[in-house]
Amino acid sequence: MKIVKTKDRTPQLIDKLLKVWENSVRATHKFLSNEEILEIKKYVPQALNDIAHLIIDTDENENPIAFIGIEGNKLEMLFIASEYRGKGIGKKMLLYGIENYKVSDLAVNEDNPQAKGFYEHIGFKVYKRNELDDQGKPYPVLYMRLEK
Repeated sequence: MKIVKTKDRTPQLIDKLLKVWENSVRATHKFLSNEEILEIKKYVPQALNDIAHLIIDTDENENPIAFIGIEGNKLEMLFIASEYRGKGIGKKMLLYGIENYKVSDLAVNEDNPQAKGFYEHIGFKVYKRNELDDQGKPYPVLYMRLEK
């Protein structure tokens, strides 16, 4: 595995990352319907292109298997291909973000308890809860901050 900060966000790379995103979301966001996933998927390429820092982990063939997106000190996205979950990649990527970009804040869907537990294990604590997500949908969001 190799962590790479990407500068050149080619359409081919964005397409590969979109596949990682969808694979990860289908494995972890059981509260979303297929239609909702497909609707959200339309906006992911723009988010990947717009995020200030996009860091990718690749396999031995340099294919993306995970990525994080960071804006300021906030982790905006962390997605891992389902077949690579549970292998320490998420922890490695998050710690990379903390060490290199001072990541201290993030938001997670309340209906994704595995992610919440993962972030708590790293040292993040919930400080706020919203009943609706950023799109106004009825998916509660937990805002977490790294406790030092």
